[in-house]
Amino acid sequence: MEVRNYETVFIVTPVLNESQVQETVEKFTQVLKENSAAIVSTEAWGLRKLAYPIQKKSTGYYFCVTFTGEGNVVDTLELAFRRDERVIRFLTTVLDKHAVEYNNRRRNGEMNQQKAAKETEAVAQ
Repeated sequence: MEVRNYETVFIVTPVLNESQVQETVEKFTQVLKENSAAIVSTEAWGLRKLAYPIQKKSTGYYFCVTFTGEGNVVDTLELAFRRDERVIRFLTTVLDKHAVEYNNRRRNGEMNQQKAAKETEAVAQ
């Protein structure tokens, strides 16, 4: 089976404390590791307001996990999301080569460097 790049964003209920939130994230990264997926990055986007109420909640903790693996790992991960009451929404997408390159540049802080350099240059003049 073909190995692909995936990105999963999931929202954890805001009623949890910090340790429970971390425990939840650890649980799902462990699910990925147990199914032979390689985790590229895990980002905590923090507590954010939802676009619309979900389960009568207007905020949630956002997390983004980028990983590589075979197709069946997504089914296993999404089944784990559905069975856990702490996760109120999730979305997994397949990343093409352009998205992988973009994510690598973003993680390395290479985004907007040219724009910032031009702005600095314009201010200096």
